[in-house]
Amino acid sequence: MDFELLDGYLLDGAPSKDEVVRRLLERRQPAEGAAAFYEGLERLGARTPDLALLALRLVLAGRKADDGAVTRLRDLASRARAGDDAARALYRAIDEPES
Repeated sequence: MDFELLDGYLLDGAPSKDEVVRRLLERRQPAEGAAAFYEGLERLGARTPDLALLALRLVLAGRKADDGAVTRLRDLASRARAGDDAARALYRAIDEPES
């Protein structure tokens, strides 16, 4: 999966958004609900909003990308970028099976 690629950009700002979009489009994942996000990436390229990348990250993890989940993940990513290790751990927990 492209978790490391997306997480690198969303949590640490590397690689660049241009690179992330290019690589995501090169190796599209067949996850349910991801096709529309890939179409958006094709159309918008580096102008793709980070919220769309966060939503794609959720979809690739098998989660729903509803408003609440996306904004929660955005807030966790923002806190993680600011050095909050607990927020980084919670962000990474989206890969764990839901109970």
